[in-house]
Amino acid sequence: MSFAGRFDSIIVMSAVPAPVIQHPHAEIRHTGIRIPPVIFGISALGNLYQAMTPERKQAIVAACQRHTASPVVFDGAGKYGAGMALEALGVGLRHLGLGADDVVISNKLGWRRTPLTGSEPTFEPGVWKDLTHDAVMDISGEGILRCHAEGLALLGSPYRTDLVSIHDPDEYLASAGDDAVLRSKRLQDIRDAYRELIRLRQQGVVKAVGIGSKDWRVIREIVDDVDEPVDVDWVMLACSLTVMAHPPELLDWVAATAKRGVSVIDSALFHGGFLTGSDHLDYRPVDPSNPAHAAALIWRAKYTSICQRHAVLPAVAAVGFALRIPGVVSVALNSTRAERVADNVAMASAPIPSALWRDLQTAQLIDPCLEFLV
Repeated sequence: MSFAGRFDSIIVMSAVPAPVIQHPHAEIRHTGIRIPPVIFGISALGNLYQAMTPERKQAIVAACQRHTASPVVFDGAGKYGAGMALEALGVGLRHLGLGADDVVISNKLGWRRTPLTGSEPTFEPGVWKDLTHDAVMDISGEGILRCHAEGLALLGSPYRTDLVSIHDPDEYLASAGDDAVLRSKRLQDIRDAYRELIRLRQQGVVKAVGIGSKDWRVIREIVDDVDEPVDVDWVMLACSLTVMAHPPELLDWVAATAKRGVSVIDSALFHGGFLTGSDHLDYRPVDPSNPAHAAALIWRAKYTSICQRHAVLPAVAAVGFALRIPGVVSVALNSTRAERVADNVAMASAPIPSALWRDLQTAQLIDPCLEFLV
């Protein structure tokens, strides 16, 4: 049983009282949209790691709506279950009788569904279960509009996607390999896609344009391009700014980006469930023979031990760390169980003893120079 499984009902228990930190809602610039400290990722609705019944998915959507102030914020993507997650979200919202103004939906664009020709999808084999479609990347000016239209169709009436972004630009560029010419062409595809999204923003079709990526350096390359910077309203980091991974240059960039008025949302805080006991690291099966995975396993064992010593869930510490980072306004959390949604929301304000951070720093698991933890 995982550490999280042994402490399902415990947020924190400590002999030393710890301060409760209240994180205010943050407005995405020029939109009037205020996002809470916890927004709800919907990858689980696309059968990430496990297949779920429609009833279970509806219960998760209902719990998200019940445990947050209206409008509830969901973060989706055409990649999640090759569109299955967006379909399930739309079904769940209609089942609750919610209107378009009762919900804010973010859709990360760049993946479009295609027929499933094998026993499992090709885009991330072994990760998504019982899918009915495959998915392919479609990033270009015309491609991003196709993805946007498909997302609306999957959600169904009356819902809209107020927040849009380009999903996985790092993967799109990385697939060019060492071919500099091809990479340059793909970078232009991304710029063309952003021109179309910004046009949608100007037309009022969407309210805010962002970017989401696992490799934050690609976000920096696109957003801070000297010759053709992209005017984004929000940034979503995945697997790159966590209690386990927080390079100083990224922390500096996040703080500087926030000062420009760009909202920074942190996601995949548990590295695809790894920090809470999963056998996947960044959405790939853990391979102990891989030196990087072996090092991560050692890190997790020490981290879990220190969290246990302070009776704090590893997930709670991970969320608390992320929300203390200067510039981060919200975190995106997933749940496969409706009864855990309330705990996810509570993690944003859970008290964490300062001694936990000190012990993690002493063990050299987190940067000892971080000042925002004290």
